[in-house]
Amino acid sequence: MLETFNGYVSVVNGFVWGPVMLILLVGTHVYLTMRTGVIQRKTFTGVKLSVTPDSEASGDVSGFGALATALAATIGTGNIVGVATAVGTGGPGAVFWMWMTGLFGMATKYGEAILAVKYRVKAKDGSYVGGPMYALERGLGQKWLGVMFALFTGIACFGIGNMTQGNSIAESVNGTFGVPKVVTGVVLMVLTGLVILGGVQSISKVCEKLIPLMAGLYIVGCVVICVINGAYIPAAFAAIIKGAFNPQAVGGGFVGATVVMCIRAGVSRGLFTNESGLGSAPIVDACAATRNPARQALISMSGVFWDTIVVCLMTGLVLVSAIIKDPVGMEGLVGANLTAGAFGAIPVVGPAVLTFGLITFAWSTILGWSYYGERAWVYLVGIKSIKPFRFAWTIVVLVGCVAALDVVWNVADTLNACMAFPNLVALLGLSGVIASETKKYVWDKDAEMGGLMKWMDDVAPQLDK
Repeated sequence: MLETFNGYVSVVNGFVWGPVMLILLVGTHVYLTMRTGVIQRKTFTGVKLSVTPDSEASGDVSGFGALATALAATIGTGNIVGVATAVGTGGPGAVFWMWMTGLFGMATKYGEAILAVKYRVKAKDGSYVGGPMYALERGLGQKWLGVMFALFTGIACFGIGNMTQGNSIAESVNGTFGVPKVVTGVVLMVLTGLVILGGVQSISKVCEKLIPLMAGLYIVGCVVICVINGAYIPAAFAAIIKGAFNPQAVGGGFVGATVVMCIRAGVSRGLFTNESGLGSAPIVDACAATRNPARQALISMSGVFWDTIVVCLMTGLVLVSAIIKDPVGMEGLVGANLTAGAFGAIPVVGPAVLTFGLITFAWSTILGWSYYGERAWVYLVGIKSIKPFRFAWTIVVLVGCVAALDVVWNVADTLNACMAFPNLVALLGLSGVIASETKKYVWDKDAEMGGLMKWMDDVAPQLDK
């Protein structure tokens, strides 16, 4: 019976994540890029603002804390396994389409954050709450769509953001160190409980320290491999660009793929990795301390830059150069095993860096998604749901470490697509609001210059003394 149910879910999943969804998401990316005047031009402004404290802001966590929490949820196994899956399915050109999806997806992530901050409200406990559900209710007057989004999020989070991530950690620790999965589950459950019981402030503080460490170490590992494979990096770049438009011409140990297969693999994995259009990240953007919606939106947008433009591109270069260097040794490897084969270029340390990356990436996803799920249930039933949710979340971590998850993964993946539909309605229906807020706070009142003038007002008098 379970296999039959999983078969039905797989069919539904294939439909909801089919061409219609991909066209809707990519189309929204392109449309919002135009409506915002190509907001990607402000990428490095967003990066700069993310580390610039805002003394005039109101919110529960810093802008960087919100960014770190969102990155914790998005920088996950998709950046390691997802890129390998894309390359294995669509060839090296899939990396190009992942990169392009991230580039245009920055506008969608920006728009999501604009709406999250603009339509956020204060809960009874004094905390800020927001996200697509509030934008749908307060901006479009469609509360039923807000309820549907929150319901899909509240259920999907236990699968995509908890059980599957815990299982990845348990599998990795068991395979590398031989630690029983139940032991890993108990330790992970306790650590997760200690963090999430403190709420978003506790989660953001841990993520602020964890994200730079885990991403930095992983990127350093990728750079070292690229140096080792230096003679093959130009060929890797050529294979990625050429393979994006003519996969059959690449050859050299890569899977045979059509252009359609290449684009679909890159776009779908890119969307899964950075979550632009899914509606998850704006839930934490809503509680950020910011003086206006556009400021936090620029910070949030920079997350896609780090997640897809940097981390996924580095992973892609490592994989493609490794395959070109040793096509026989890499033949037949898929997913995490393909990435493990590439990291084997660094003797002894390479596999350890990859294992550390898999563990920390997956655990950070558990922390980030715990807040998404909690806020979804707060929207549905109020703050009385917070303690029961946190308790259930910690228990499910243990369950995920020891359970078989094929059905859970398919159901959660399907519900993720169901989250995206109402979120896209909010983005498209309120695109005029996104455009006007952008004109007001970014183009008419330059965000970067505004920050510079504030710094001069505060610091220059002190320098004169």
